[in-house]
Amino acid sequence: MIAIIDYGMGNLHSVSKAVERLGCEARVTSDPREILAADGAILPGVGAFGDAMSNLRETGLVDTVKEYAASGKPFLGICLGMQLLFTESEEHGVHRGLDLLPGRVVRFQGDYKVPHMGWNELIFKQESPLFESVEPGHVYFVHSYHALPERESDLLAVTDYYQPVTAIVGRGSVYGMQFHPEKSGELGMALLRKFTDMASGRNEGL
Repeated sequence: MIAIIDYGMGNLHSVSKAVERLGCEARVTSDPREILAADGAILPGVGAFGDAMSNLRETGLVDTVKEYAASGKPFLGICLGMQLLFTESEEHGVHRGLDLLPGRVVRFQGDYKVPHMGWNELIFKQESPLFESVEPGHVYFVHSYHALPERESDLLAVTDYYQPVTAIVGRGSVYGMQFHPEKSGELGMALLRKFTDMASGRNEGL
């Protein structure tokens, strides 16, 4: 069972349907016991960083998320959910994140269109169980802020938008995707399948 963490912000329906299309049970839940019992957990997110952290605190899920991330079971943050994994964000003031990965989330700065929206190519930076037998291609992004990991070893894939932009991060069993895998065609679903395979124990890379 894959828990889709419901804290009041996120594209819960599309993520849960994508997981179900991969043959897994998806349970949208805010119940800490259900989340901690899940084989894998996904933290989706759409909206502002500060609001998301406020909702996580108000629903009492910050400790649950941290406990799950420390459990060794596969955990995935998607879009804003990926950004929440980091130490802090400068979106509408400085806000503390979950601090599961050291780094900051900053706004795009430059003479180009913001938000970064559309299909961009993934560039794999290092080996990962997520990438086994997966060919790079294009995925779908919508974001105005991007993550700057402190540790190069946490940066698994980037895309190019006038600069290298963090696309996938990971450490141990904790992963994050800045793009929307459930909206990213075959490649997005292939990456999501790798995650669900980890949760079901079918991925030999773990």
